[in-house]
Amino acid sequence: MRRTVFNEDHEAFRETIRAFIEAEVVPVYDEWYAAGQVPRDFYYKLGELGIFGIEVPEEYGGAGEESFKYQAVLYEETARAGVSFGGSGVHVALCLPYLLAYGTEEQKKRWLPDFVSGAAMYAIAMTEPGTGSDLAGMKTTAKRSEDGTHYVLNGAKTFITGGVHADRVIVCARTAAPTPEDRRHGISLFVVDTASPGYSVGRKLDKLGLKTSDTAELAFVDVKVPAEDLLGEEHKGFSYLGQNLPQERLGIAFGAYAQAASAVRFAKAYVQERTVFGKTVASFQNTKFELAACQAEVDAAQAVADRALEAHDLGELTAAEAASAKLFCTEVAHRVIDRCLQLHGGYGYMNEYPIARLYADNRVNRIYGGTSEVMKSIIAKSMGL
Repeated sequence: MRRTVFNEDHEAFRETIRAFIEAEVVPVYDEWYAAGQVPRDFYYKLGELGIFGIEVPEEYGGAGEESFKYQAVLYEETARAGVSFGGSGVHVALCLPYLLAYGTEEQKKRWLPDFVSGAAMYAIAMTEPGTGSDLAGMKTTAKRSEDGTHYVLNGAKTFITGGVHADRVIVCARTAAPTPEDRRHGISLFVVDTASPGYSVGRKLDKLGLKTSDTAELAFVDVKVPAEDLLGEEHKGFSYLGQNLPQERLGIAFGAYAQAASAVRFAKAYVQERTVFGKTVASFQNTKFELAACQAEVDAAQAVADRALEAHDLGELTAAEAASAKLFCTEVAHRVIDRCLQLHGGYGYMNEYPIARLYADNRVNRIYGGTSEVMKSIIAKSMGL
């Protein structure tokens, strides 16, 4: 079926990104994988390419595009090549919407030019050792000084993607205790300079997958955060987090669909070359049936992802629809990637093959951004159940 979600500008962008990946990423990706992170100077290259400024208004150094479709192209092209741009996805897809929506004019002028160039990389710190999907249970605190000039931040965060390279981190912290009527009350957002005294990066976490994304533990001990670095209004942070979740879940859904499509591509190429019993693996009926079934699932996931992407660009994507897209696309990707790995046989278990890395990378899709179980709860609530 003809695909209509992307126009000529998006396809021109795709060509640029594909050429960039082939020249700048593929030749060194094994080194990044072994090191467990993308080199910091790579982000300057992304800045020069304009990746970080696509959705940033022109007055702050960006291109002024309002569409999420350019990010969707990035998801497809990195998955197609079996590579990752490290923590830069969080920088753009998760952090930028908060800066644009809740930053003051002074804050945008101060932060966005370096955001666009890659001189300042951003991460967001929500999850704590004892709180995952239940963000209302966070314990990190930010107490306002008596003279009102700053806040004192104390606490810890974990699973922070981009946490090693980050220059600024959007930190969620309690500025007031929850009330009996509302556990979500009292959470605020701060844009914290990682060079601040008392701010420290703990372990770079050893993950099952997403090896090139630097994921870390963070600790705050009496970190002074200037009052002018409060993002949005005090105590309203939880509502801000909820407003950005549909886009975050759309990104995960689209990335999962792209991974599934790439898995089929990798498996098709492998079975056409691999021979057993004097025949190519592709010549066996079971192989044909397996790949045909996988392709059908990918087609369905693409349709769901594209529809959600269009709805988001029109400002019509609801929380329940985003949850549904994430649930469906991540579950499809799980099934498809597993079957495509099986077609690789023993080689599918070797990390030198992209299908093995894809298998590990994909697993977190049903966890972060809200688990599949949370997605089902959201969908059920929208059904009146």
